[in-house]
Amino acid sequence: MSASVAVYRNIYTEDRFKQAYGADDDARGDARLRERLTGTCRCSRRACVHLLKERVPIFSWLPSYRLKNWILGDTVAGLTVGILHIPQGMAFALLTSVAPIFGLYTSFFPVVLYMFFGTGRHVSTGTFAVISLMTGSVVEQLVPTPLDLNSSSSVATEFEAQRIAVASAVALLSGIIMLCMFGLQLGFLSTYLSEPIVKAFTSAAAFHVTISQLQSMLGLRLPRHTGTFSLFKTLATVMENLGDTNMAELLISLVCLIVLVAIKEVNMRYKQKLRTPIPVEILIVIIATAVAYGFSLDSSYNIQIVGHIPAGFPRPRMPAVHVFPEIAGDTIAITFVGYAVSVSLAMIYADKHGYSIHPNQELLAHGISNTVSSFFTCFPSSATLATTNILESAGGHTQLSGLFTSLVVLIVLLLIGPLFYFLPKAVLACINVTSLRQMFLQFQDLPELWRISKIDFMVWLVTWLSVVVLNVDLGLAIGVVFSMMTVICRTQRAGCSVLGRASNTEIYRPMEKHTKCYEVPGVKILTYNGPIYYGNRSFFREEVNKLLGLTPEKIRSREKAQKALEKRERETTVNTVERGIANHLFSPNNDILKPETPENEVQTVLIDCSSVIFVDIAGARLFIQMCTECQMVGVSVYLANCNENVLRILTSSGLMNYINAQHIFVTVHDAVMYIQHQREKPQENTSTVWV
Repeated sequence: MSASVAVYRNIYTEDRFKQAYGADDDARGDARLRERLTGTCRCSRRACVHLLKERVPIFSWLPSYRLKNWILGDTVAGLTVGILHIPQGMAFALLTSVAPIFGLYTSFFPVVLYMFFGTGRHVSTGTFAVISLMTGSVVEQLVPTPLDLNSSSSVATEFEAQRIAVASAVALLSGIIMLCMFGLQLGFLSTYLSEPIVKAFTSAAAFHVTISQLQSMLGLRLPRHTGTFSLFKTLATVMENLGDTNMAELLISLVCLIVLVAIKEVNMRYKQKLRTPIPVEILIVIIATAVAYGFSLDSSYNIQIVGHIPAGFPRPRMPAVHVFPEIAGDTIAITFVGYAVSVSLAMIYADKHGYSIHPNQELLAHGISNTVSSFFTCFPSSATLATTNILESAGGHTQLSGLFTSLVVLIVLLLIGPLFYFLPKAVLACINVTSLRQMFLQFQDLPELWRISKIDFMVWLVTWLSVVVLNVDLGLAIGVVFSMMTVICRTQRAGCSVLGRASNTEIYRPMEKHTKCYEVPGVKILTYNGPIYYGNRSFFREEVNKLLGLTPEKIRSREKAQKALEKRERETTVNTVERGIANHLFSPNNDILKPETPENEVQTVLIDCSSVIFVDIAGARLFIQMCTECQMVGVSVYLANCNENVLRILTSSGLMNYINAQHIFVTVHDAVMYIQHQREKPQENTSTVWV
């Protein structure tokens, strides 16, 4: 079924359209300013309640909580995630180069705080492998591990205190940075970590985590390498010391890996049939602890065990704030990664379940979580991939599931923790490696990414290689810079096209892709698909000159011919000057070329600015220069589809001194109709047209 439409209306220039349909910008701006100031300064009970609900979301969602429908799902999901937090918290503490008990603390305090301040209903916060790895690098740099350290001596206790003080300082500084970003409303900054960057970064970081855990899985006592090429240094050190492998710990690692991978595969394949995933991690921890205790593996085979885990709550302790200058650079990277991953996860599940999250409020939530928990010997926390996925699949509905998660961890802290004394560290290393399954599976997205966007594929590849080859922090920075460079290059080489008209329509499309469209005789319609600014002004000018056939020689020759013609007119027709037409640029006879100009030559250039999102002062001056050069060769310049900001900058830069204000039109078709009617009936004032 086909339909047609004809519209009979006036030809609209920008000035005429604004007079007919525009608003008083000054009055509207003043009204908006007054309304904003009034709303900000208003102090009432209603405003205070609204602010409280906005900044502490639990007061917003808890009163409307559907107890009968949601409590079972939140309870089951919370308990499931809590059980998973116990082994993962202790395992990720090893990545952070601190004692396992601090991983349990980090699995408790941030969870409780996020429940009050977070907006993600399905977000599970706590320890995250990538954040733990980055924090561990900072700890190792400032407090390196001595090879002759006796784990039972008082020196070891002081050593552990120094390490957690540094890790807590990273958490405190990270929280402060997030709170400052919240105050400045900088939640949008997470968008600079695009999806290809985040996926490539986490996938590459998974390799760092895996390599760093080899020594624990093999029972080797080796120093941890940091800085550039740390992955290869660690791998080389492990290979050099393979002869010292503890066969008992290797056997434990192999058995744990087989069981963990097999059960996780069962959980994945039968996810729809299982009410909750099989808690294989906590089962492995319990069984391994019992076996190590029953057979005295620590004394018989010299395996590394977790050791003493104190029961009860930690006493508040001041982090090592004196190291802030030394950890500032690394902490900024940790902050951005943690926030980007947390917001990305929250948005994914918010879109899936039909609610919205607030990025700036997430800054506040994670900022408070890290700041407060740092005083209770916690290292940096964020949303976690594995536990968030389990929380949603287990039937969680709201942040209340965090209450049940924290209760499980609390019971372990108060009662059960000391029972894990004989837990082999090799088991925790295996849990670390198998928890990265989702990150390794991100390689499956590469073929689709290549098919959709070659540039995004290159961003992924450059980020991944940089993180793997160099280091986590430096690789991330290179990925972000490379991603921004691709955006800049795309705006620099946006491309200029000639538009043609589809017969008997007001539709104009690029000629190279629409061969049945035709060029309007004597009119060259150009469109540029990007901003015009200092970075691409030379490319834009080169493209336009190429399409118009303008060269310096042609401009000079036409300028000489134009001056000769004007001289002859002044000598033969004095009446022209007497009538006051002294400026040839605005003469009615110059709106199109002189009659003697060949029909196949360009008489008018019309620039479609619909895709020009912004113009800076360099771009505005380029427009002025182009207008001058075109008028020198007798070509009139028209503009169409300028957005308000572009038009304002062009006007402020003085373009109206070089182009008639009546040559700026609302649409391309308005401009074409005006040009054609002026050519056919130059003496008539055309005001209406069929569109």
